[in-house]
Amino acid sequence: MNPKLSRPARRTALVVHVIASASWLGLTLGLLALGTTAATTGSAVTVEASVRAMKLFADWLLLPVAFLTLLSGLVLSLGTPWGLARHRWVYTKFWLTLATTTATVFALRPGVNAAVAAVAAGGPLPDAGDVLFGPVVSLSAYVFMTVISVLKPWGLTRRGRRLRAPARRTLQDA
Repeated sequence: MNPKLSRPARRTALVVHVIASASWLGLTLGLLALGTTAATTGSAVTVEASVRAMKLFADWLLLPVAFLTLLSGLVLSLGTPWGLARHRWVYTKFWLTLATTTATVFALRPGVNAAVAAVAAGGPLPDAGDVLFGPVVSLSAYVFMTVISVLKPWGLTRRGRRLRAPARRTLQDA
């Protein structure tokens, strides 16, 4: 059995998780706005400014916020009765957070870096998908995770049902 967090520690972890998650969502909205601007403007100066700003977000803000979201979510899931694999919504959020963090490292950042390199060399934006696809997919995932965090759908996993059964028997025996 995992050690449970004290109430102050749980509240602190929850606040950190909500702030980090909201920050990740906000950064993604900013990336989407910048990517849309870069993909739709006719001004080379605006394209360059937009993709350079995207690079700053991607290089300095996204990964720390992503890892803080992942870490605080793990602390909450492992240190509270929700558990990591007891409830389908928690399990889904964990895997989506891991997937979007991985996609940030291996798809979004390289796409933004390629766009910056091409534009800085005096060329046009090579592919609008490089600056739009990542933020659109990420934003969709974060909105979905926010919704399931609020609604908590789907019930228990098999593991969660197995773990709950002995606890119910103990209560009935008392």
